[in-house]
Amino acid sequence: MIFTAAADFLAEVPEGRLAGLDVGTRTIGLATCDAAWSFAGPHETLKRGKFTADLEKLKAWTAKEGIKGLVIGLPLNLDGSDSPRTQSTRAFARNLAPLGLPILMWDERWSTMAVERAMIDADVSRAKRADKVDAMAAAHILQGAIDALVNCDEQS
Repeated sequence: MIFTAAADFLAEVPEGRLAGLDVGTRTIGLATCDAAWSFAGPHETLKRGKFTADLEKLKAWTAKEGIKGLVIGLPLNLDGSDSPRTQSTRAFARNLAPLGLPILMWDERWSTMAVERAMIDADVSRAKRADKVDAMAAAHILQGAIDALVNCDEQS
């Protein structure tokens, strides 16, 4: 199932480790959080290939990590409207159905820019930034989602 509202996702996945995905055209940034949804951290960046191979990698990784749900960054335009990349990301999410995991689509506007800026401020070299930015963006996306999920739970 694919959700766009944190409260609906929370009803489906009340606890457990989550994974964040920053889906790009060439790579997929991966992040995970602890089961208590306190903090998210970058995990790795997968190079994209054929979708069936990507799906198998994700299936093995989510099983190994004990993932209970996915948070996928949704690349909306700045005005909140969809773009061709938004539609591509939604299709990618729909194609992950064989994983059998609930999916929360999460607004990722500014995530990569925020991560890039933080890495520049930390004086990370351009080469290291390029290698880590997707996984860091996935962690940024996941952290925003788990913060919202915890707040939804507290308001219930």
